[in-house]
Amino acid sequence: MRFMILVKADKNSEAGVLPSEQLLTDMGKYNEELAKAGVLLAGEGLQASSKGARVKFSGKKRTVTDGPFAETKELVAGFWLIQVKSKDEAIEWVKRCPNPMEGESEIEIRQVFEADDFGPAFTPELREQEERVRAQADAKR
Repeated sequence: MRFMILVKADKNSEAGVLPSEQLLTDMGKYNEELAKAGVLLAGEGLQASSKGARVKFSGKKRTVTDGPFAETKELVAGFWLIQVKSKDEAIEWVKRCPNPMEGESEIEIRQVFEADDFGPAFTPELREQEERVRAQADAKR
């Protein structure tokens, strides 16, 4: 099972305040633990929303809005993608994470869809296409 671990933004991360050397050290150690355990697939911090954009879809129309975005509590400051045996195991890994922000912070855990989750709508042809795309992406790393 794969899980996306989402670190929620706060006013400091949105203001572009960079993590302290101590937090970078602690996160580095945590990332090493994840990697040594063989569960880490990816993990990165994200720039403030002021450097981002959103694309709104309405039928065939696309509207682009540049950041920054309001509602800091709804924004993501970083992520990990991990592969573990259960949601409980994902929770245990997140509980070991250093606090990613000064003061209070929140990390959200979301399971990633797997091919079998889509049922018969995910036809053998679509599964083949998915496998080709993943192979192409992996080859570029």
